[in-house]
Amino acid sequence: MNTTLTRRRVAAALAAAALSVSLGALAPPASAEEGGSPFGPGCASVPKEGAGSFDGMAADPVATAASNNPALSTLVTAVEKAGLVDTLNNAKDVTVFAPSNDAFAKIPKADLDKVLADKEMLTKILTYHVVDEPVEKADLADGSFKTLQGGTLTTAGSGDAYKVNDTAAIVCGDVHTSNATVHIIDTVLMPK
Repeated sequence: MNTTLTRRRVAAALAAAALSVSLGALAPPASAEEGGSPFGPGCASVPKEGAGSFDGMAADPVATAASNNPALSTLVTAVEKAGLVDTLNNAKDVTVFAPSNDAFAKIPKADLDKVLADKEMLTKILTYHVVDEPVEKADLADGSFKTLQGGTLTTAGSGDAYKVNDTAAIVCGDVHTSNATVHIIDTVLMPK
């Protein structure tokens, strides 16, 4: 339940950001009572209690929930620089494929600094990680989803092992926030 809530919150946040950028409209938060349990090897590092725990994240909208998770600090910085915090926090029933700090660490520092300084490019990349619908574990086996950026991302896998666009592994999926489902991934996705 907490994983689904966190995923929905993050997704909601990213979806809201994309919607705000493309449509200028914001949606109300979704219920935190929906969704499955978190899965994946990265879930073991989530705090057992407090604001950054699954229960804590389930109580907050996605951007706020992400700010309480130390593994997502680089993503939070990027969302702030793109001006997408309110958009994501006000989105409803979105899914966020949230790159972890390790995902951002794969990008050479000079390239990452360049993207963080370019709000338009940063917004395009971040909104590519948000889908304007709930995407639960059951939807990941063979999925294709339109992103807020306008592109499409795909998912494939089984059990607790899923990939996004054949490149990014979901390290902790079905994390739920009050308005989004979040799947934490190990690689930053680039819009196609």
